[in-house]
Amino acid sequence: MTQATLQTLDGLRDLSMLKWYVIPLLAIVFYIYTQEIKKARETRNWDAVLAGLTIFGLDFFNETWNGWILWISGRSACWTTPGDTGLRVMIGWNIEIIFMFMIIGIVFYNSLSESKNKKILGINEKWAIAIGYTIFCVFIECVLNKADLLVWEYALWNRTILGIWLILIFGYFIFFAGAIFVITRKTMKEKLITIGIIYAIPIIMNIIAALAGAKY
Repeated sequence: MTQATLQTLDGLRDLSMLKWYVIPLLAIVFYIYTQEIKKARETRNWDAVLAGLTIFGLDFFNETWNGWILWISGRSACWTTPGDTGLRVMIGWNIEIIFMFMIIGIVFYNSLSESKNKKILGINEKWAIAIGYTIFCVFIECVLNKADLLVWEYALWNRTILGIWLILIFGYFIFFAGAIFVITRKTMKEKLITIGIIYAIPIIMNIIAALAGAKY
């Protein structure tokens, strides 16, 4: 295993690593969701909450297959987070990342106008904003990678031309595309079924890995 992997596995899901700042961050996430739920009850529009749940669920899936890469290779996941954290949940997932992904879908949704036909630079607004957020998020990831807080082990997931494109598409764009897909479904039943599938896949994958004794 790589040094970054060993460092990340040390203290994995160790509650003694918890930091006090996790509490106010959790309160902020709760506040954001309760405000959106309050709005949804009044307007009957739950899309902001659903967008938040969708992107978090897709990130859960990403972190799961990333863990499977470590399990299968025995060397390293595509990305690891060996730096200091309030709690390391998976090989590439810490509590700070979790809180961020819990609210980024709501941030994305609230960046959209009510118009379905509005365009930005000739691109439908939803997709234009999705592309913009994708580029910004990958820029931040490159900064974190440069600072050795986010370690990329393989050339196909690194600061190479091909690697950056894969991170853009599979690291972030699919999250916003997933949110767009969910919020544009016609019925609540379709939206909930889609979200259910998004969460069911990584849950099943993690159960399989746990039964096989995998640690990631």
